[in-house]
Order: sequence, then structure tokens, then C-alpha cells
Amino acid sequence: MNIEKTTHGTPLSSSLPKEKATRKKQLWRKIVQQKTLILMSFPFLIWLFIFKYVPLWGWTMAFQNYRPGLPFSEQEWIGWKQFQFLFQDESFLRVLRNTLAMSVINLVLGFVTAITLAILFNELRNGKFKRIVQTISYMPHFLSWVVAASIISYALSLENGIVNIVLQKLHIIDEPVLWLGVGKYFWGIIGASEVWKNLGWNTIIYLAAISMIDPEQYEAAEIDGASRLQRIFYITLPSLKPTIIILLIMNLGNILETGFEPQYLLGNPMNLDYSENLDIFVLKYGISMGNFSLATAAGIFKTVVSFIFLFSANHIAKRLGQARLF
Repeated sequence: MNIEKTTHGTPLSSSLPKEKATRKKQLWRKIVQQKTLILMSFPFLIWLFIFKYVPLWGWTMAFQNYRPGLPFSEQEWIGWKQFQFLFQDESFLRVLRNTLAMSVINLVLGFVTAITLAILFNELRNGKFKRIVQTISYMPHFLSWVVAASIISYALSLENGIVNIVLQKLHIIDEPVLWLGVGKYFWGIIGASEVWKNLGWNTIIYLAAISMIDPEQYEAAEIDGASRLQRIFYITLPSLKPTIIILLIMNLGNILETGFEPQYLLGNPMNLDYSENLDIFVLKYGISMGNFSLATAAGIFKTVVSFIFLFSANHIAKRLGQARLF
């Protein structure tokens, strides 16, 4: 006996076309309502296509023994040789290790310190003092890395560096240390430098998320006898969870983007084994030596890894029922 499936008393076969038609009408209604925003987005889409998608044609250089000036039809195709060379080259594996290590350090320190500072700002009750502290914490972000690197180098100098002076006064070290001359210290120096420069700026998103929390939740918790620390752990942090996950997914998509300027400016022959990252590798062994095919192959590798991390993190968040990008 065949029983026709129904939805609220209506045959399923007849309800589906009606639902599709309703969805289309709703979609077109939204498009009409938001036509101004759509028209405003056209210039950005055109810019995105011209400057981000059209240049992808240059990826063909990674599969060629590219020679500038020769027509495309006369370029020598070499297949995957540049990629094979990358993964067999000890220098590339070393800079890949450095890039991942610095990225993970920056990621962990960046999240922990920014969330902590945002919560501390939120707990400040003196508005004038709060604004002064926020302004001071934002200021390093607007410094050029050239200026910031000079400040960091002077602070870590062997003779008059404030770091050596303070550590000696506290009897943590017996004699001054040439911090930028010891490779194993470089990753920590970069992590601390990134925190100092971008900490205040990174708190802005978290402060905005905290401001969206319903104040009645804090009032109810306070009436119930919850301490300030308990309100942070049971109201503030759970409310920040979606924002933290979204930012984590986005940062994992940039896992191989550790920057160029700080490593280039603070690096020297003594810490070379720990300071070189992928961007410096592309400049030093690719562009500077005229090997544009190798530079392009390294760039493609970065892009592919970024896509894998981004989509994997987003999929995991989706499977766990958490906030996600798409």
C-alpha cells in the first residue's frame, strides 16, 4: 500500500514547488530592499577581480623555467620540479619550521593577552583612567616597524639595554646578554614584540563584543552573590566564545603569515637559523636571485596551506556546533 508523504496535510510533491517559489520571492524582495548596498559593493568586487583573481594567471610561472621578457609561448614548462626542489631543500624546511613556530607563538600570545586586557578594561570603573590606558596601549600599533625595531633593538642592546639592566637588578642574570645574537631567543623576542605593538589594537573587537552583553546578566549574577571573578568566568568568557572562535578560524587561515618586516629588521647573521621565514626566503632565494618560478611556487604553497587550515577549522567548528565563517 502506497502512502503519500504529506507536510501539514498537504502532499509533499505539491508543497515543494510552492516553498521554492516563496523562497525566490523572499530573495528578490531582499535584493530590492538592499539594492543600495549591492550597488556599493560593485566597485569592491571589480577591484577584487582585477587585483586578486586576474593575477592568479601568474601562478603558471611555478610550472615553468620562467625567463622575463620571453613570450608566454616560448617559456619552458618544467612541471612540478620547483615544488620538488622546495621540499627537498633544507633551507626551505628550516624557514617553514621558523614560520610555523613564530606563527603559533604569536597566535597563542595574541589571543591570551588581548582577551585578558579586554576583560581588564571592561572591569575598570574609572572612565578617565580607562581611556588613558586604552590610548597608551593603542599607540605602538601606529608605529612603523622600522621605528619599532629600532626601539626593540635598543631595549635589548648589550650595553645600555633596559632589559639587561632590569634583569641584572633583579639578579635574574649575572651579566648582560646579547639577546638578538642568540638564535634560540629570537622566536620569543618576536612574540613579545608583536604583543607589545598590537596588544591594545587587538582588544578592540573583544571590547566591542563585551559591550553587546546584556547588563542585566551581570546585575542578576551580582544579586545572586556572584563575585567579580565568577561573573567573568560564567558570563563574559562564554559570551566572547563565538567571537574567539571566528577570530581563531581567521587566524588559522593565516598560519603561514608571520610578517616580513620584524623578522627582516631584527634578523642578523647570528640568529639567521631562527629568524628567516617564508617571506624572507621568497625574497632572498627567489626574487633577489631572479628565480621567479621558485618564488611563485613558495607563494602557491602558502596559499594552499592557508586554504586547508581555514576550511578545516571552519568544518571542525561546524561539526562541533560552534560559530563559523560559512
